Amino acid sequence: MARSAQSGNCETQRQCAVTRVRAPCRELLRFAIDPEGHAVPDLKARLPGRGVWLICARDVVEKAAADGVFSKAFRQPVKTAETLPALVDSLLQRDALQRLSLANKAGLVVCGFDKIAKLLRAGGEAALLHASDASLSGCAKLDALANGPRPAAAVLCNFNVEQLSLALGRPNVVHAALKQGGPREKFYHAVARLERFRAGGTLYAAA
Repeated sequence: MARSAQSGNCETQRQCAVTRVRAPCRELLRFAIDPEGHAVPDLKARLPGRGVWLICARDVVEKAAADGVFSKAFRQPVKTAETLPALVDSLLQRDALQRLSLANKAGLVVCGFDKIAKLLRAGGEAALLHASDASLSGCAKLDALANGPRPAAAVLCNFNVEQLSLALGRPNVVHAALKQGGPREKFYHAVARLERFRAGGTLYAAA
């Protein structure tokens, strides 16, 4: 595997083993082989040995597993679990929630309807997080405050109350707001990666 792919150069390009599309490493998923000969996702592209790259899309991973792409690309027999796409989804989701937790530790997350409303009324710039199972009325009220005289805030609804609560270490987190800062941008990137994976390869075909 080329050195630059593991050195953090996000603009290094690799070719998807399924679609043959070349794209920056940050838009792809790297897979390696574990000691038992299974194909395993390597989200941070740090595992040793040869790697195989795929477009970050669930249907692409499913096709790679079904068509024996890993064995062909690694040039040796490779075991592929039927649950591989679900595992990738779970790992991408966990990565995003871990990024949210880091943003919280950096003091960039505000929780609670009243505190968020106060922040927005004071003119604070923040991205909103609504739990996927939050009430529509509560979401609409905060959205209206966020989209007043300021540019429209990003609104994310990728995680439910339980997931947000665990990530932020607080009970019953229905709404949260992220202030500006490096950890927020890393969280955005992780969420975008998860959304691309779930959207499927047609997203790339249309690009």
